[in-house]
Amino acid sequence: MPLDPIETLRQLVRIPSVNPMGRDLSGPEYFEQAMTDHLAGLFDQLGLPWEKHEVEPRRSNIICRLESDDPSESSQRVLLFEAHQDTVPVDRMTIDPFAAELRDGRIYGRGACDIKGGMAAMLAAFSRLAKERPAGRPTIVMACTVNEEHGFTGASHLARLWQSGKSRLLPRCPDGIVVAEPTELRVVVAHKGVVRWCCHTSGRAAHSSQPERGDNAIYRMARVMRVLEDYAREIVPKLGSHALVGHPTLSVGTIRGGISVNTVPDRCTIEIDRRLLPGEDPVAAREKVIAQLHEQLGADFPAAHDEPFIVARGLPDDRNAPLAESLSRAVRERDGNGEFVGVPFGTDAAAYSAAGAAAVVFGPGSIRQAHTADEWIAVDQLTKAAEVLYDFARKA
Repeated sequence: MPLDPIETLRQLVRIPSVNPMGRDLSGPEYFEQAMTDHLAGLFDQLGLPWEKHEVEPRRSNIICRLESDDPSESSQRVLLFEAHQDTVPVDRMTIDPFAAELRDGRIYGRGACDIKGGMAAMLAAFSRLAKERPAGRPTIVMACTVNEEHGFTGASHLARLWQSGKSRLLPRCPDGIVVAEPTELRVVVAHKGVVRWCCHTSGRAAHSSQPERGDNAIYRMARVMRVLEDYAREIVPKLGSHALVGHPTLSVGTIRGGISVNTVPDRCTIEIDRRLLPGEDPVAAREKVIAQLHEQLGADFPAAHDEPFIVARGLPDDRNAPLAESLSRAVRERDGNGEFVGVPFGTDAAAYSAAGAAAVVFGPGSIRQAHTADEWIAVDQLTKAAEVLYDFARKA
């Protein structure tokens, strides 16, 4: 029997696959290993070949291949379904994050929306294709990747896999890729990229009763922050625009400094988030921010910039139109609107597009429920997504 998307999702939610997001954390709930093992079991049940590819310790991509009914055809198409295995942390959740409660037409739990719901819909469609073997369908590869939430490293590893030709199940670039994210069954054809890095100011520690004996690194960072606030408000929005995703942005998300209230701090750190337009160079965007700080504060101002800890280009809409139209048609046939949209957040699709593939983003659920304290997904969206993906893959 094909997998049921509702029960499949509940199984997935009950398996913790929490991304520590760069924190030094350990425990069975962290990383994707348990999820990968579960997926391997599902693929064994389907009787299909699969491969695991280690990206980092306890973090492996897994891919499974459903061969076309005409593997000798020289023009054989390959369609890739992709969903990431990891979720954000469960801190401050107001529900049991792993109970997978089904209530009032919703499934609750961490990852129910982002993105185990999309994964469950893909797995349900994939298993149905394996069971029914409709004639004329392309080869379908199901890929479940790691570390999307804090670096997109699994997607980059998967793209390098087909570029290297070292995989038996994915020996070349797919002809089309659908990446699972909560899009409310709309077809995302463009999205922003991001570059993130840490900036540090240094000073000299002293007792707070004699602050004149020290140099306060937090005060210095305040000067940096004023420049960044002005730059984000007055300059960044004028650097360009895209019809579907709007303007680039800059934001400071965290600040850390000092060891105690009675000590003049000798170090302060912020994390900078620069959102990129499709086609915008992340290296150049970061360099412009640093150049603005040098111009306003002086090149000798004691601020240092780490190398980026996340670099992800945006998804351009210049090569995915035929794929998007085919998927949109399948949505419309299931009474959805199949709208083409752009979104401000990043996805694995950008890594695949940069490697030469046509990629779009699609899935059940709303980004408004992703990462929330009571994360949930509507069952009707989940089941409809599974039907759309089956229809689409059958005719692709």
